[in-house]
Amino acid sequence: MTTAPVIIGIVLVKNEDLFIDRVLVNILEFCDKIIVADNLSQDNTQRRVRELQQHHKKIYYHSIASPAQSHDLISGYAGTNTWIFAVDGDELYDPVGLKKLRHRIVAGEYERQWMILGNALNCVDFNIEKGYAQGYLAPPCRSMTKLYNFKVITVWSGPCSERLHGGEVVFKEGYDKSLRLELYKNICWDDAEFRALHFCFLRRSSLEKVTDSQKVIRKNISDTLSENIWARIKSRLLKIVGVEQESPWKLAKYMRGQLVTKPLTPFL
Repeated sequence: MTTAPVIIGIVLVKNEDLFIDRVLVNILEFCDKIIVADNLSQDNTQRRVRELQQHHKKIYYHSIASPAQSHDLISGYAGTNTWIFAVDGDELYDPVGLKKLRHRIVAGEYERQWMILGNALNCVDFNIEKGYAQGYLAPPCRSMTKLYNFKVITVWSGPCSERLHGGEVVFKEGYDKSLRLELYKNICWDDAEFRALHFCFLRRSSLEKVTDSQKVIRKNISDTLSENIWARIKSRLLKIVGVEQESPWKLAKYMRGQLVTKPLTPFL
């Protein structure tokens, strides 16, 4: 008898205390285990995760000194009947949609796939009182959702800049990296099961100062890795005084097409 696949969430965070509670709650039923890799948060992120951990034993908290260490927390699952679901602290998934997706995964519908990419709304506005989110859809933006079938690989070794980024992937015979199921290109937002509100243009930490309406376009790892030493020093000095610099990468990838408005109901 074939055992059902296990779904493990790997949540990489750094100063995410405004949304981390809801981010984790929304993926609880989808995941069998949730690993939170906290890259030295200085706000209330750790406290909020620890509080949730007391009520939900499937949440495991790890403090890491570098994003690269987050890959070590999941690399050992290569070759096992495991799906790895990577979530950031600015990604709020549809829990009802994930429940349907879990049934499909457990039933083996996607066992021949290496990677599944879902829909996303890159939010520039998020209003709980009025019940809407406004932003840019993927497509035409790129999808940032990350769900990998570790059963089809034998190893994913480093060095990796963060979990599931870089390194060397060795596939089992009959599989390769082209086996990507791009759901977001064939299913519209309103019909999607695998979809997320992406708060990449919003304030996510109580430490962040808001200067442009409510938009805080925090740099990501891709931005940092492309900087020279002087640019990195400048970024660190600005962070000390609470100023976040804009991310050119996010502006290019996540702000395409028309600005749309969608209801929050499925996510709350």
